[in-house]
Amino acid sequence: MTTEHTNAIIYCEGSFNTANGKTAHGLVRFSQRYKILSVIDSKYQGKDSGEILDGKANNIPIVKNLDEAFHLSKDEGITISEFIVGLAPDGGRLSQSALQVIKDALKLGMNIISGLHDFISEDEELVALAREQGCKLVDIRKPPPRNMLHFFSGKIEQVDSLKIALLGTDSAVGKRTTAWILVQAFRNAGYASEMIGTGQTAWLQGAKYSIVLDSLVNDFVSGEIEHAVYEAWKNENPDVIILEGQGSLLNPAYPGGFELLAAGRPDFVILQHAPGRIYYDGFPGYRIQKLNHQIQAIEIISGTEVRAITLNHEGMNNKDEISRECKKILKETGIPAFDVLENGASDLVDLLKPELLS
Repeated sequence: MTTEHTNAIIYCEGSFNTANGKTAHGLVRFSQRYKILSVIDSKYQGKDSGEILDGKANNIPIVKNLDEAFHLSKDEGITISEFIVGLAPDGGRLSQSALQVIKDALKLGMNIISGLHDFISEDEELVALAREQGCKLVDIRKPPPRNMLHFFSGKIEQVDSLKIALLGTDSAVGKRTTAWILVQAFRNAGYASEMIGTGQTAWLQGAKYSIVLDSLVNDFVSGEIEHAVYEAWKNENPDVIILEGQGSLLNPAYPGGFELLAAGRPDFVILQHAPGRIYYDGFPGYRIQKLNHQIQAIEIISGTEVRAITLNHEGMNNKDEISRECKKILKETGIPAFDVLENGASDLVDLLKPELLS
């Protein structure tokens, strides 16, 4: 495992500012584990990654290729330790073009960090090259040994912190980003807050209590969620625990969410939603169910309430349009809506403060 703030570059060729680049997006927005030096995507060469992603400069440049990333850092006297595969394609498969760049990065002495389902540590050529260069191959999605996994036990009932599940109406809709923003907003308001990471990007960003749900055998998913929540509560004594959602409850390809509700036992749910989407991400034949239907499904299964809607404002042109959409959602559902990426989460925290006093 790498140490905090290790110098890293991100490979995201052809995918930055798309749903398949969400791992890269998370890392350029926030990472406690790595110092991101640059992002590789020739489409946006010469641009600032923050400007492209959020309209706010973050001084992390996008470069054409590995050679440019290497020499840019070398010219500044900085050594690149880690090469992170920032792609998140459907199915988590590693392309041949990405594989070649990984080989080139190893030859330059970089450790390789991958969150894909194709394990680089099982590729004989990569293993030999890494050994020759003295580099590490890290597969974040590689399942832990079975004897290290936990089965659901019921110890979640001891946890008396406020537990909030941050679910979504689709995959790649911004659940993790909103979860981090909410964690920090609670901390800024004086409340101890921890996030339970449930995917490879949260781990890469440095979530202390983190599991990778889609790497686990199904029998242990609930137990691992319970264990992560319990350990965060036992070790940190937080006021608030935020559970990062995966996929969505009704997504045909990524039907995540049920185990988080059943095993995480949240006190309530916040639902991330992209009003501009008609179809599930990557599946144009499958329409996203209406927001009220998704809310009803979550509340029936969880036995608790969706307390707020948070927006993914893709396809919206300005703050006025975002504000109108929030008012529309409140009128249609009776649930207040917020865009925390645009406006921060202080108003949402103010709404939730009474839960911490009850």
